[in-house]
Amino acid sequence: MNANLDNIKNKKVLIVGLGRSGIAAAQAMIRLGADVSIQDSKKEETVDRSLVSFFKTKGAVCYFDDVPKDMGAFDMVILSPGVNPELPFIQEAMAKGAEVTGELEIAYRIGRGNFVAITGTNGKTTTTTLTGEIFAAAGRKTHVVGNIGTAVISESLDAGEDDWLVTETSSFQLETTRYFKPRISAILNITPDHLNRHHTMKAYAEAKGKIFANQSADGFLIVNREDRLCMELAKSAKARVVPFSSERELPFGAFVKDGEIIIRDDVCDHPICRTDELKIIGKHNVENALAAAAVSFFAGIPEEIIGETVRGFGGVAHRLEFCAEVDGVKYYNDSKGTNTDATLIALNAIGKDIILIAGGDAKGQSFDGLAEEFDGRVKALVLLGRDAYMIKDAAEKAGFTAVHGCRNMDECVLKAHEIAEPGDTVLLSPACASWDMYDNFEQRGDHFKDCVRRLEE
Repeated sequence: MNANLDNIKNKKVLIVGLGRSGIAAAQAMIRLGADVSIQDSKKEETVDRSLVSFFKTKGAVCYFDDVPKDMGAFDMVILSPGVNPELPFIQEAMAKGAEVTGELEIAYRIGRGNFVAITGTNGKTTTTTLTGEIFAAAGRKTHVVGNIGTAVISESLDAGEDDWLVTETSSFQLETTRYFKPRISAILNITPDHLNRHHTMKAYAEAKGKIFANQSADGFLIVNREDRLCMELAKSAKARVVPFSSERELPFGAFVKDGEIIIRDDVCDHPICRTDELKIIGKHNVENALAAAAVSFFAGIPEEIIGETVRGFGGVAHRLEFCAEVDGVKYYNDSKGTNTDATLIALNAIGKDIILIAGGDAKGQSFDGLAEEFDGRVKALVLLGRDAYMIKDAAEKAGFTAVHGCRNMDECVLKAHEIAEPGDTVLLSPACASWDMYDNFEQRGDHFKDCVRRLEE
């Protein structure tokens, strides 16, 4: 969009939250000449000293474990994705006329690149990564950014008009957007998640729907034909809707026919690859491949490049990642499985004879539906974390009693190893967020992999 960057110069801007996106947003605002203040709920002594020193030398006022006394002093408040807009001091800023927005929105406003935006409750990191690899293989200058780990604003400020920002977007990032307008957007699925933040499924879906709210008729919206909420949202789209389906042939869109991924446009069919050529396992990964192929095709990338890249794609760390086989037992790391639907997808992909390691921060979810699916798939349940008792209660309610509680990941992996027999699979797919015990799901997954490696020693 590259709005007039002078509009930011000398504006009084408060950055809330010093996570990856908050740090990047603060750095960008300082670079653009804004009068920057920083707020974070942590105590100053727990924050990286060099980071605090950098911001203070740049003239930034820092509020650690505190909030500004006068929220009316700010022209703009930029929230990190993990910050709840309902916090009283944020509401005060809005009431006093400050623009409350997010790093994704600001990144769009100051950038000149072409945005591809991908969202969904599950699968968005795999789809975003694969899409980025296809764009790069096609010779496009590609930045894979967003919820995937690299702050959008850290790349968008210097992106040229021919650059592509392939962006994983969460509901938290999207809810604070106002003008964000990707060239191509994709919604993979919508299932219950983050209800402790959004409160209702309607509000959660509406946040996801903001991904295409500003798209016009020259844009494309890639959407899951088999997801009712996705299709309901898409009815209001002005962009060209491109459905994808792993279950049926479509008159237009991306689908599987006779074991082959096909993209059908207004002219003819374009074969991409066979599903049995995919290295990533499970029906959900067929859907991820369909979405990535559709995004890439309607961005103008030749089908041959799409097919070659999809066939060679080995997946993403912490998403049904194969770790090792020890004593005839396979170990998979699905630490990114932070909700019940993601865990069910992993169970379905593996099929049966599973020792499931789960538990953590439940995020307001019910585990009743997941527990009802254990029969025939899960041999034993090994639990850890703050809300493990909720999964245990749901499992016992469903008549599943092979439940083992552990204090930490080391104990979980040892218990699973003790229980498992040759031919079984030990799966870490927690169905919960990691924040009660770890900084993020990556740290949790890495700990699991370390524990598995020790079994091999």
